[in-house]
Amino acid sequence: MQSCTVVGAAAPQVAACLGQHRLAKSGAQHQFAAKIHPQFSKSVSKPSSTSKRACVVASSDETTAAPSTTRREILLGAATALSLAALPAQAANAPAGFKVSEDASEGFKFLYPFGWEEVSVKGQKVVYKDVIEPLESVSVTVIGTEKEKLSEIGSPQEVAQNLIDQVLTSPTQEPKLLSVNEKSDGNGKTYYQFEYTAKSRNFTRHALTTVGISRGKFYTLTTGANERRWNKVNNKLRTVVDSFSLAY
Repeated sequence: MQSCTVVGAAAPQVAACLGQHRLAKSGAQHQFAAKIHPQFSKSVSKPSSTSKRACVVASSDETTAAPSTTRREILLGAATALSLAALPAQAANAPAGFKVSEDASEGFKFLYPFGWEEVSVKGQKVVYKDVIEPLESVSVTVIGTEKEKLSEIGSPQEVAQNLIDQVLTSPTQEPKLLSVNEKSDGNGKTYYQFEYTAKSRNFTRHALTTVGISRGKFYTLTTGANERRWNKVNNKLRTVVDSFSLAY
């Protein structure tokens, strides 16, 4: 996982609007992170560059390899080309007012509202946000895990509470868990979904998150908006979080 740094007086607001995962160095946080992966708490301190989802990115053990093209890079490039070629068909299958975002190499896809723009944020695989209402955004994070299913980390309530207390909000925010849900898709994948608010001094963000595990990776998708606009956009954001799916 890539580290996330926000500088300036508006850091809490910027972090909240982009849905960045902020990890303070407390014992409780590292203890929970270790449930996902023993090396998680160490890896978050190692920054690396981000890229657009259409780019082929070498894994950390390949960054020092010779410049020759590896078999893995060829396969990833082919998968990316196929996913891009499929975008027109995906767009046709998307509900009115939405587009499909798919990362073939990471094995996930979801819907996001038409008009939202992709931005690059350290620590996130992909981020889309509304250019007019920046608190309205969706982000996906992927980290390694040795767990094979979510229940090995904890119950839906435990995982949700730990994530909103320790990862999904900043130390200056007051998080409140509103609801928790567990669901399974047609491929047998299990997801935990939860709704919460994060109160800051100047605003409150209302958010929805879904998490899942597949192929040794822990996935987190978070979307949300300013509380004052929640009644106007909550149905749209629920479509986003409900659409998140893992391919393998």
